[in-house]
Amino acid sequence: MNKTSLFLASALPLLLILSGCGPSARNVDWRIYGGNETNSRYSTLDQINRENVGNLDVAWTYDTGDAYKDSEMQCNPLIINGILYGVSPKLRVFALDAATGKEIWSFDHYKGQPVLGKKRSRGLQYWESGDDKRLFVAVEQWFYALDATTGKPVESFGVNGRIDLREGLGRDVDLVTVSVSTPGVIYKDLLILGSIVSEGLPAAPGDIRAFDVRTGKLRWQFHTIPHPGEFGYDTWPPEAWKMLGGANSWSGLTLDAERGIVFAPTGSAASDFYGANRVGDNLFADTLLALDANTGQRKWHFQFVKHDTWDRDLPSAPALVTVERNGKKIAAVAQATKSGFVWVFDRETGESLFPFEEVPVPPSDIPGEVLAKTQVLPLKPEPFARQQFTEEMVSNRTPEVHADVLKRFKGYRNGPQFTPSSLQGTILLPGFDGGAEWGGQAFDPETGLYYVNANEMAWVVKLVERARSRGPQTGKNLYSANCASCHKDDLSGVPPEFPALKDLAKRADRAATEHVIRAGRGRMPGFAHLGGQRIAAITRFVMTGENMTLPDSADQTSPYFLKYTLDGYIRFEDADGYPVITPPWGTLNAINLNTGDYAWKVPLGEIPALAEKGMKNTGSENYGGPVVTKGGVLFIAATNYDKKIRAFDKLNGKMLWEHTLPAAGNATPATYMVNGKQYVVIAAGGGKWRNPSGGSYVAFALKD
Repeated sequence: MNKTSLFLASALPLLLILSGCGPSARNVDWRIYGGNETNSRYSTLDQINRENVGNLDVAWTYDTGDAYKDSEMQCNPLIINGILYGVSPKLRVFALDAATGKEIWSFDHYKGQPVLGKKRSRGLQYWESGDDKRLFVAVEQWFYALDATTGKPVESFGVNGRIDLREGLGRDVDLVTVSVSTPGVIYKDLLILGSIVSEGLPAAPGDIRAFDVRTGKLRWQFHTIPHPGEFGYDTWPPEAWKMLGGANSWSGLTLDAERGIVFAPTGSAASDFYGANRVGDNLFADTLLALDANTGQRKWHFQFVKHDTWDRDLPSAPALVTVERNGKKIAAVAQATKSGFVWVFDRETGESLFPFEEVPVPPSDIPGEVLAKTQVLPLKPEPFARQQFTEEMVSNRTPEVHADVLKRFKGYRNGPQFTPSSLQGTILLPGFDGGAEWGGQAFDPETGLYYVNANEMAWVVKLVERARSRGPQTGKNLYSANCASCHKDDLSGVPPEFPALKDLAKRADRAATEHVIRAGRGRMPGFAHLGGQRIAAITRFVMTGENMTLPDSADQTSPYFLKYTLDGYIRFEDADGYPVITPPWGTLNAINLNTGDYAWKVPLGEIPALAEKGMKNTGSENYGGPVVTKGGVLFIAATNYDKKIRAFDKLNGKMLWEHTLPAAGNATPATYMVNGKQYVVIAAGGGKWRNPSGGSYVAFALKD
C-alpha cells in the first residue's frame, strides 16, 4: 500500500465521524446559526432518512416557562459537544443536555423582573480557544459574552462581561436603540455583527462592526450610510451620515472564511416609507455587501432597491453555494428577497450568474418624495411568489367575500413591483413580510437544489399627513403626531406586532411606559428628543386618557419631523381575517441553481378552521426556515396556524411526516447527533399575528 492509500485508509474513520456518516459517528454538532459556515442549513446526517422518517417521535420537551401574551421565540439553537444552547421568549439563555432536555444552567439579564414588549432572538454565537468557551448574545442594547460552561458573564469582555451596542455610532446613546436579533459571524478573533435599529427617526446608522472576541474592543467599522469621501456618499444628502439611520444588517451575516469575505445584507433607510429627507439612491440600503473580513473594506456590492419606500429589506443572510456553468464549478452566493426573487452572484466578483434588467418605474405623487427612475429585476429564476394582485386573484372563498374584497381592491392603487406608495393606499404583493422571510433558506450541495419557503399575502402601503403640533400642545396631539402611525389614533394598534394601548394602565405602570417612550425598544424609536414634558403628556394620555395641555405654545420643531408617515401596518384581509387572494397563501419551493428552473413547488401549511370545511392545502403564512439532510429529508415547521413541523422528500416535495407542536414553530429547526442518535429540534414559540404563544423546545428522534 502506498503512502497516499495508507493515509486515506487511516483518515477514513475520522472523515466519516466528522461528516456524520458511518456506524462510528457518535456526536455531530450544529455549531453555527444556520448549521455551518456556508449558512446552507444542510446536514450530512442520514440516520433519519426518507425511508424511516415516518417513525419519528418526541424524544424530549423543554418548557422554558417564559411564554407570555403575544411573545415569540425564533431561536435556531446551537448544539455543541452534547449540549444545546438556546434562548427563551424572555431572552433567558440556557444550556440543556441535548439528549434529554435537562437544564444545566440559565442566565437571565432581567433577573426575573417583568419583561416589557415583544422580544426576539434568533440565536447565539459560539467561540472557543482551549478551555475558553464563550457564547455571545444580545439583550436590548447589551451584548454579552457568557462562559459556555457556567452561563456567567466573562468579566474580561467589555465592562463586566458586556458592551453597549449604542456606543461608537456617532449618535446620542439616549436617543437611539440598537440591538442584535440575528447572530453575526466569527472570523479568526473577530466578532462581526450587524444590528437591529429603529425604523423611524431618530435612528442609529446600521454600521457593520467587528469587535475583538476576547475583549469586546472595536476593531473595524463599515459605514452603511457613507461619510464624506467614502464610496456612495453622493447617493445621500450631504448631512445624512449625521442625522439619518437604518441601512442595517438585521437579518444576519454569512462568512466565506476561505476567502476572508463577510456578506452583509442590509435593510431600508429610516424612515422606511417616506424619503423626502434622503433624496438619492441611498447606498448601502437594500444592498448585499461583500466586505473584507479582516478590515471591513468593501470588495463589491449589489443594490436591489434604490431609495426604498416599500420596506424591501433583505430578509435573511445569504447562502454560500456552488453552481455549475458549462461544466465549470463556480463559488457563488445566493440571496433571497422579500419581493420573491433569488439572486445568485460570483463570490469574488459580484457578477450576477443569471440575467437581469433595469426597468423604468413611475414617480411618486406624494409631495417631497423623489423615487429612483429605474429599478432592477431578475429574469431568472422565475419569482417564487406572485408579483401583482390582479382581479382574477380576488378571493372566491364565498360570494360575499369575493364581492367585498373586489370592491376594496378597486379602491386601492395597484400595479407591478415598485408601484409608488400613495395617500389612497397601494397594494403590495408580496407584502411587508415577504416573499422570503428571516428564517433563511437551505441549499443541498448534492443536487444543487435551493429551498425557500414563501408568504403570499397582500398588504397595503398607505401614507397620511402627519400634523405638526402647533399652538397649545396636548397629549393627544403629540400622540397623534408621533405614535399613531403604528398604534393608531384610537389606540387599537395592529396586534401583536404593534400592540394596542387601550387599557394600558391595567398592564403596565406609568414609569415603565414613560421609559419605553423615551428610550424606544426594538424597531420602535426613542422619543427622548421630545423632552420630558411632552413625553409625560403622551404617557398620561395613553395611560389615563387625560389630554393635558403644555404651557409651552411654541411650534414643535424637530430635525426628525417628516410631513408624511405610514398609516399603520395594514394586512389586506377579508372580513373573517383570511387572505384576500386565492391560495396558495404559503409555499415551499425547490429551485435548481445550476439551471434556474424549478424542481418542485408545494403549498406549505393550512388553516385548521378552513380545512375542517373542506378547504385544505391552502398553504399559510409561515415564519422560520428549512433544514435539508443527506438522508433525503427536508424539515420545516414555520406555519402559523396548524402548528406543525413537517418532513418532505427533498427530491420531489412529497410530505413524509408531520407532527403538531404545542405552539407554532416560527423558527428554523436544527439537527444533530448525540451518542450515535440523530435528533431534530424546533423552538415552538408561536405568537405571530394573533396566534397563541408558547415557550417549548421539542426534540424528535426515531423510535427505539
